[in-house]
Amino acid sequence: MKRRTFIRSTGLAAAGSFIAPYILPSGRLFAASGARKANHVVFCLYAGGVRNFESTQKSEGNLMPNILNGTENINPGILGGIQPLPASPLPMPLQNYGTLFREFRYAGGPTGHFNGHTAAITGVYTDTDLNLREHPEHPTVFEYYRKHNTPSPAALNAWWISDTLGPYPALNYSRYPGYGSMYGANFIAPTNLIGVDGYSVLGTPKIFSSSQKASSSGLRGFLDANFSGQYNPEEAGVVNPLAVSESIQAYLSGLFSKAMSGQYADPWGAGAAMNNDMFNVFFAEEIIREYKPELLVVNMQGVDICHSNFTAYCNNLRKADYAVAHLWNMIQSTPGMMNDTILIVAPEHGRNLQSNTLVDTFGRYAIDHTAPASGGDQNARNIFCLVAGPPSVVKQNQVINAVAGESIEIVPAIADILGFEGDISSGLLKPFSSCDLQQAFI
Repeated sequence: MKRRTFIRSTGLAAAGSFIAPYILPSGRLFAASGARKANHVVFCLYAGGVRNFESTQKSEGNLMPNILNGTENINPGILGGIQPLPASPLPMPLQNYGTLFREFRYAGGPTGHFNGHTAAITGVYTDTDLNLREHPEHPTVFEYYRKHNTPSPAALNAWWISDTLGPYPALNYSRYPGYGSMYGANFIAPTNLIGVDGYSVLGTPKIFSSSQKASSSGLRGFLDANFSGQYNPEEAGVVNPLAVSESIQAYLSGLFSKAMSGQYADPWGAGAAMNNDMFNVFFAEEIIREYKPELLVVNMQGVDICHSNFTAYCNNLRKADYAVAHLWNMIQSTPGMMNDTILIVAPEHGRNLQSNTLVDTFGRYAIDHTAPASGGDQNARNIFCLVAGPPSVVKQNQVINAVAGESIEIVPAIADILGFEGDISSGLLKPFSSCDLQQAFI
């Protein structure tokens, strides 16, 4: 069911759900206050821990040629571990379509993946390791978006797509008073639902052991709750009206049926190089084609292999780079999204300056990310950020070389782009007026 066909109900809000949005003839959904810079934001968490030495500083050559300017010239010491990828889908690297912050910061809290994701999605650092069984303490960007737009947009307009399950479904909404699941995003983890095996990455469903079946039952319970039409604060999922949940269930069921029948075995022509990160972005593209969401957050975590295999980390860094470029090309080829979308790309945190003791087959030492709330290896706080978008909104081919910007500025930037920052209570977020990310915009 397309959103233009939804019936607007006036009785759902009092029942703890939401009013389906009124779409103007132009197709634009206006915010409660403030002008929008664009009507769509896609936030790509280039996650798993990316070190600036291998990304923007190009210490191993340009491992991100689809995002960063410059020839590849990959270090011969790891070249044998780098798989070939298709030609770039873009006529020029993505940095030319926007502003690159070469020295961004994840400035507070432990450098753990869930902490880093939580800071990026809530706009608030956490000083301690988080309870992975709980939703965040502070509202997520999805909740801000859905609560502070008028009319309140449906969850169909907000999607959180994660490479793995684990604690990540909890990031679709928070425990903060006045927010919660009625303002959350729809969540899927495509590569957890379908098996991975070389060329046929999505061709074979996972086979669960007896111990894993209990977990899969829990997953089914989560998904059932995720698409429930009734609001219950104890449920694990976002609130969707019944008609919406049924349409999403039907759509995803069709998507996964095609995947398991082998129709998506190699959708980008990348052969054996196709990995989970690329498939995760592929399914993000499928969601964009079907729903054209106003807010979509997708992550990639393949580089987390750096704990034990540095060369594989570099290989996956290139694959994530290709996936981001493919996503941008798809956005710019999609009516309703092209020239009306801001793409933000940033890792959740970096990696240590010093290596650990594990050595891969190319003789390269692996690297961890161990900066605690204070002290430790502070290099794990160094990241990058790229903001791409229409030239009428985003400054093109601009590089900020100075240390500027923090990961907690991304949520205020999204709020400003979609025009609802002024409706968020003072003190919840860093004001966008004080953010370095302002430098990316006209």
